[in-house]
Order: sequence, then structure tokens, then C-alpha cells
Amino acid sequence: MTTDDVCEDALPLTGRCACGAIHYDWLSPPFDAGYCHCRICQLTSGAPVMAFATVLLADYHVTSGEPLIRQSSEFGERGFCGACGTPLTMRDTHQPDTIDFTIATLEWPEAVAPGFHIWMQRRIAWFETSDSLPRHARFRADTVGLSDEVDRGACA
Repeated sequence: MTTDDVCEDALPLTGRCACGAIHYDWLSPPFDAGYCHCRICQLTSGAPVMAFATVLLADYHVTSGEPLIRQSSEFGERGFCGACGTPLTMRDTHQPDTIDFTIATLEWPEAVAPGFHIWMQRRIAWFETSDSLPRHARFRADTVGLSDEVDRGACA
């Protein structure tokens, strides 16, 4: 199933952190689902890649608990559970009306399938995927609000 397949009848979709202290939902279909191989995503997740998708900020609601927020780059911040450390969200200043969420934290992560890879230039050499999705050395060229300064830096 891809993000195009998530129909409004299936909404809201819900998610949570590992310990259950934080729950969230969103009320509109996600878009721009992908894999990020940047070094900050690797360090934040403890994994070689992080899968994420985007939703309108106005449609993302924390329904219980309160994520902690950490400035992770000059243009981005990440939300996570202070109790268990689960990475939940990422916000970029160049896209103020949206929020990215980690797909694996959905109660039904199969509902949102990644459609591309970004920051392949930072891919860990021993980690290879067998899919045929588009791959980008850094951000995708059509990333909304992207400036030359942000594109030269790391992921949020």
C-alpha cells in the first residue's frame, strides 16, 4: 500500500511511542513518504535509515503525552518520547506548514509505504536495499521550500 492508497475513510491513522506515553493521530493523507540515509537520522534512530512521511501540521495531533523537542540542525527540530526515546517527528523551517513523522511508529505502518530514498551520499556502505525506488544524493530536487544553504547542509 502506498500513501496514494490511504483513503480518507481510513483516517485518522494513529501512532505511538514504544512505551505508550505518547499517542498521536493525523487527519489527512500523508505524502512524501521516503527513506532518509542522512547521518542525523542514523544517529537519532540508531539504524542505517529512517522511514518518514509528511502530513499537514494542522492535521497532526498529539492525543496523549507530550513529546520533547530537540533542535537537531540549523533548520530542523525533532520530537521524541522523553520516557523511552522513540523518535516521532521532524520539522524543517523551510516547510513550516508540515511535519514529518516516523512511519514505524504508526499502529499500522503498512498503511504508508516509502516511495524514494534521500541522502544516499551518507548511506552506510554495508547497508543496501533491494528496492527500485528513486535515489537522491541529497534532498529531492523538488523539495518544497529548499534553499541552496539547506541543500548544502545535512538533514534536519
